[in-house]
Amino acid sequence: MINIKSEREIELMKEAGRYNQLAFKEVEKYLKPGVTTGKLDKVIYDFIIKNDCIPSTLGYQGYPASVCISINDEVVHGIPGKRVIKNGDIVSIDLVLSYKGYHADATRTYIIGKVSDDVKKLVENTKKAFYAGVQKVKEGARIRDVSRAIEDYAHSHGLSVVEELVGHGIGSSMHEEPDVPNFDDNNMTVLKAGMTIAIEPMLNLGSKKVYMCDDDWTVKTYDGKPSAHYENTVLVTKDGYEILTGD
Repeated sequence: MINIKSEREIELMKEAGRYNQLAFKEVEKYLKPGVTTGKLDKVIYDFIIKNDCIPSTLGYQGYPASVCISINDEVVHGIPGKRVIKNGDIVSIDLVLSYKGYHADATRTYIIGKVSDDVKKLVENTKKAFYAGVQKVKEGARIRDVSRAIEDYAHSHGLSVVEELVGHGIGSSMHEEPDVPNFDDNNMTVLKAGMTIAIEPMLNLGSKKVYMCDDDWTVKTYDGKPSAHYENTVLVTKDGYEILTGD
């Protein structure tokens, strides 16, 4: 069932989105070569708890950390730990928190130091693919409109779209209906004002094929080429949309 949020629920989600933005600003202070992904996880955990929020991923289906940190050919769900970030890495931070029972979900991919032009364009165009999709959001539009716009933008820039993972509804649960694919799967679900969805292109520089690592969480590109991820929590309105987690 798709949940239409009340005004009170929307206000709580906006507040969750504000804390999500602030958490990113906090962790960005530490994001540089030499830092471990475990340190970044600790920074985010401390910030979330200090602000009376809850890290949504911690303990979710057994996930052991407060944030997902994926590097280079890792598409999603990388587990923070002793790994050291290096010059030339791209680092995706997928951060979900809840405030008074309502979740906000966003992902940013950061360029650390110098990378090739192809990798730089991958990161830039993944963000732009999100905006190509979100511009289709309004009451009466269909999920398919959003999905097709993302896929068309990605393919027009020579990037492949991961199909095993999709965006989703969000609210009092981290994952709600409907699914929001980044490719056209003919999803004719109609968007209605008051729906809140997480739109999250995951684009690869090479093949769209991915595989699950032995930790049963980390998803990597099959060919070892870089992947980028960009995500925001979005409110559907009568005449468009509102991004609740900044840009």
